[in-house]
Amino acid sequence: MGDIVIEHSGSPHYEALNLQNVTTSENDADLVQSFCGGYFPEASTHEEKSTCTEALDRGYFEYGCSHYRRRCRIRAPCCDEMFDCRHCHNESKNNINVDQKLRHEIPRHKVERIICSLCNTEQEVRQVCINCGVCMGRYFCETCKLFDDDISKRQYHCNGCGICRIGGMENFFHCPKCRCCHSVLLRNSHPCVEGAMHHDCPVCFEYLFESINDVTVMPCGHTIHKNCLKEMQEHYQYACPLCSKSVCDMSKVWEKFDMEIAATPMPEPYQDKKVWILCNDCGITSEVQYHFVAQKCPCCKSYNTRQTRGG
Repeated sequence: MGDIVIEHSGSPHYEALNLQNVTTSENDADLVQSFCGGYFPEASTHEEKSTCTEALDRGYFEYGCSHYRRRCRIRAPCCDEMFDCRHCHNESKNNINVDQKLRHEIPRHKVERIICSLCNTEQEVRQVCINCGVCMGRYFCETCKLFDDDISKRQYHCNGCGICRIGGMENFFHCPKCRCCHSVLLRNSHPCVEGAMHHDCPVCFEYLFESINDVTVMPCGHTIHKNCLKEMQEHYQYACPLCSKSVCDMSKVWEKFDMEIAATPMPEPYQDKKVWILCNDCGITSEVQYHFVAQKCPCCKSYNTRQTRGG
């Protein structure tokens, strides 16, 4: 991003520097130095630096929407209307009250124009307003056209994902096969699934890769909204909707199945009946003793099985 020189009558020049690497600043002094250091020499007066600080910080945390605290709005390139952010646009243009033929989502990377919330000046995408010199977002990503004053989210841009994420870059790694970011705690243990996040939630059908709701990785490697998984478990559904593998440790449940089967002998005509089963957890096909309660996998001891054919 090139430097933009802003001139004001009776006020110093401001340089709009890229703040993507400044979002981890520990205090406002670091932030001000990042903006003004390129213009002010070390001998600059306290008044000059104070003027720069005041210009940058005007309206801090006073503007924005339910999604972001920011000091600008965007002009949607798809419908040429103004919105506080892309989520506000999508909620407005993609709801049930809009004609289905007119529903659409904003292409985030194609946003070219923004409007300063303080002076209403429309301009090209930049971090510092070309007219009033205010910083429109302490976190700024030129690629995603993202502005946010709330840097406690610890935003970072992932080149692999091609979008910005939250939580701190040091806490995540990008898996090229899954094509998404995972917690560093899963670096050596997560099961890789091709394009794990590039599909709809198997419960609510929202596209997971760009979802603003929390997403979790199940033991099988498939992904799902955390709230959707919780709702499944509240309805006693403990298998992945995509591959049917167990989504949690079911060993205690299998012990209860053992007890119930032991207490419920089969009628004599069925005591020697055998069937073939496929275990959803380990994938092994086996011939086992038939029981009307459930069939147990002899390999992994799971009851998460399905009958494939009779004996």
